[in-house]
Amino acid sequence: MRRSFYYNENKIAEGVAECISAGNYPADAEHLSENQRLNMLLKLANLNENVTRNSVHISLNFDPSEHLSKTQLTEIAQTYMDKIGFGQQPYLVYQHQDAAHPHIHIVSVKIRADGTRIETQNIGRNLSEKARKEIELTHGLVRAEDNRQRKVYELKPVNVQKAQYGISQTKRAIATVLDAVLPTYKYASLPELNAVLRQYNVSADRGSEDSRTYKRNGLTYRILDERGNKIGVPIKASDFYNKPILPYLQKRFELNETTRQPHKARVKNAIDFALLKRSYINVEKLIQALEKDGIKTVLRQNDKGQIYGITYVDFRTKCVFNGSDLGKQYSAKAISERCGHQQQQSEKHENIQRQTPSPGANRSGNNQQKNGPLTKVFLESSDKNSGSDDSLDILFQPTFSPDATPWQLRKSRRKKQQKQSHSL
Repeated sequence: MRRSFYYNENKIAEGVAECISAGNYPADAEHLSENQRLNMLLKLANLNENVTRNSVHISLNFDPSEHLSKTQLTEIAQTYMDKIGFGQQPYLVYQHQDAAHPHIHIVSVKIRADGTRIETQNIGRNLSEKARKEIELTHGLVRAEDNRQRKVYELKPVNVQKAQYGISQTKRAIATVLDAVLPTYKYASLPELNAVLRQYNVSADRGSEDSRTYKRNGLTYRILDERGNKIGVPIKASDFYNKPILPYLQKRFELNETTRQPHKARVKNAIDFALLKRSYINVEKLIQALEKDGIKTVLRQNDKGQIYGITYVDFRTKCVFNGSDLGKQYSAKAISERCGHQQQQSEKHENIQRQTPSPGANRSGNNQQKNGPLTKVFLESSDKNSGSDDSLDILFQPTFSPDATPWQLRKSRRKKQQKQSHSL
């Protein structure tokens, strides 16, 4: 309870938030002190000490084009709390100005006046989603579905220069990224999570194996510069209000491993389709092709520039996959080999085009000059591994035969003619 409460109160102290409403309090928000606002919630929380998670912390987000007054925000908050079963509970509404889009935070208590607990299991799916849709319709708000499709606003990378001014700015910038990434993306390991966080200049760091943080199963978050170097002061995971500590992430790893499985096929198909095109003959062009399909490719390279790891971040399905998790042919080594193979095939194709005469050019030449290059090309192509990525090229190449009609068909035709002659 205190953690959720002081998260919002600290925002007020920083000048980026305001308490605009105190629902079911004996006085209005502007007439209540900080202690009075907190004690009202703690009074109910203490009625049932068996409930360890005794508070709810809700964020309602609006489209950037919507400019809602404090009165409108207060009405929306009251309607929402009624619909999710907290209409009779004391709650505080905070309007925040620390993001590009309007949003409010609501803090309330799960313990009723009689000491019973309000059940919040699956409340987001069962009650909150329905309430959100009804409020959008009643108040004429931009629908969340439309907002996602149009991508009116997106999470932006941390402003590195601004974040270096102090711990407060750094912590706030990292928290914004964590709030958007941790609950929405499907990652199954710390490197996969970092593949996403690095897109926003943030990194989760356990430290070296000999460090105190690593040995104590700790975790810190840091800001990265444009080159991926760690800068600024590391902040402990336990210092953030939502506690993005390592045990929390490990639970997410297990859950995400299952939920991301149906989305593997999309990433694999995107890679395969890109590699089928002759223009994508190196890793850089493959990366560009995948980005057009909403997939970010994160490479891990050594000092010599050799690729030893690859991770795919699918921004459409919010899924993250290490290359080898998709299959051996999508690992870093296999992708490098497949791109190199495509380049060899492209160069061979160009050589074939240069060697193949134009139509009618060999009409006056002998059969050896006319048939030699094509026969040689086909045999060279057939000698390659039939299971490689150029199998489609081989299939589509015309086979050469010196006769206009196969001998099997000619033989069958002669038999048919003899049979007809005998019957006559």
